[in-house]
Amino acid sequence: MADTTAALNATTLGGSLTCKDLEASIRFYRDAIGFAVPHTYENNGKVTAAVVVAGNCQLVLNQDDGKLGWDRVKGQGFYLQINVAGLADVDATAARIKAAGGTLIDEPADRPWGVRMFQFRDLDGFKLGVSTPLTA
Repeated sequence: MADTTAALNATTLGGSLTCKDLEASIRFYRDAIGFAVPHTYENNGKVTAAVVVAGNCQLVLNQDDGKLGWDRVKGQGFYLQINVAGLADVDATAARIKAAGGTLIDEPADRPWGVRMFQFRDLDGFKLGVSTPLTA
């Protein structure tokens, strides 16, 4: 039996991703996907983390220190879904990612479950999707 009463009154969900090349990832999330970068954090004069924000979505990008190995697979079985306001936002985001040299896993398309969406991987291999309902 499903329990539909949450004990937690959450308002947003954010995440933190570890990046091999933080500067390149900041540019990708800003220029290709369309996030703003309101905060960066430095340690000994070097940027080690950045907050990227779009609407109520927030991610923290962190510089990987390599202690777990540079060639490890990141994000296996992990998926982030970015929900946007409209159909044009899905297509425009896909176009920006491709124009910035990114590769989509699949092209924007209307799906049988009632959304228009596409999926892509960021520079570190994390899988993300951009989606909006077909009808309001």
